[in-house]
Amino acid sequence: MTPAGSKLRRTLGLGDAVVVGLGSMIGAGVFAALAPAARAAGSGLLLALAVAAVVAYCNAMSSARLAARYPASGGTYVYGRERLGEFWGYLAGWSFIVGKTASCAAMALTVGVYVWPEQPHAVAVAAVVALTAVNYGGIRKSAWLTRVIVAVVLAVLASVVVVCLGSGQADAGRLEIGLSGGVGGVLQAAGLLFFAFAGYARVATLGEEVRDPRRTIPRAIPLALGVTLAVYACVAVAVLSVLGPAGLGRATAPLADAVRAAGLPELAPVVRVGAAVAALGSLLALILGVSRTTLAMARDRHLPRALAAVHPRFQVPHRAELAVGAVVAVLAATVDVRGAIGFSSFGVLAYYAVANASAWTLDPSRVSRVVPALGLIGCVVLAFSLPAVSVAVGVGVLAVGVVAYGVRGQQVQR
Repeated sequence: MTPAGSKLRRTLGLGDAVVVGLGSMIGAGVFAALAPAARAAGSGLLLALAVAAVVAYCNAMSSARLAARYPASGGTYVYGRERLGEFWGYLAGWSFIVGKTASCAAMALTVGVYVWPEQPHAVAVAAVVALTAVNYGGIRKSAWLTRVIVAVVLAVLASVVVVCLGSGQADAGRLEIGLSGGVGGVLQAAGLLFFAFAGYARVATLGEEVRDPRRTIPRAIPLALGVTLAVYACVAVAVLSVLGPAGLGRATAPLADAVRAAGLPELAPVVRVGAAVAALGSLLALILGVSRTTLAMARDRHLPRALAAVHPRFQVPHRAELAVGAVVAVLAATVDVRGAIGFSSFGVLAYYAVANASAWTLDPSRVSRVVPALGLIGCVVLAFSLPAVSVAVGVGVLAVGVVAYGVRGQQVQR
């Protein structure tokens, strides 16, 4: 039961919910994830994108069903707790908060690198402070800014697609699908690309702020995912047609390199601006999601109870938002985490594994269990197909969470 004074107001409609999902998914990942995925999959990149999309679809459908049943802040933390037991909900929440906090710092630093390469940490901290202030002002302001960011990023991506496919350098022969990276390479690439799809969870974590959630959330999640898949497919085809799998795998800034190769280098700075704006959008949505999961876990005393407070005027979890913003700002100011967040993909896949397992319990019929079963298997396979370092760090982070849960349990018993 939600304590008095910690309940959020329902202000988001279907359009707002879809935009929040798009702002989470169509972010900096599409500007960076294609290159490492191409290195792993080779000519199987488009196949890897399809695998990631199938797993994402299963996860989205499971999340949508659960969100309609449990329209509260916290997403899979709440679903796991209600359907599987307190420990599994806690584990999902732990992996989400720790992994996504690192992602927040990485997105902030990405903004800094694009905006002012000589002072990335200063810009990163300024971005965190500014977006935390926007979120503090209410969910409607956050949704409005996300709408603007999504429009800018989609315009930049559309320009890249048109320039690449309309150039004389585009060659359909480069799109031939093969297995030059092997099955393992395709699965590893799918795991890397899946991270770029994972933002649809943000709609579920905001479930307590959505109007008519039982209708809105099941419609918003697949709509946002469908638009994102179409955008990613168009971008991947356009960039591959110009650079080819090998060239894309070597690219340091894939979309900027593609427009240069297509014969329009003057568009490269615009692409860089688009990447910075996309990173801002990802950061905004990440802070929203982490703060709401923090709120839900604080309500259950897995985190300090003071973080469960809701601002009486702005109707946001203001203490949770300020705490998340402070932690992210410190990380962004002191540590370069851009190359050290591989475990975030592992954590996201663990999070959705719990979501699928929770959805499995909703309906005993075999037909209804096909999607969550496929999603659960896909999450486990992709998680352990990631690079060994990412798997090791991810397992270590989950282990720390398990220890913390055990210590808290002993303190409660005393």
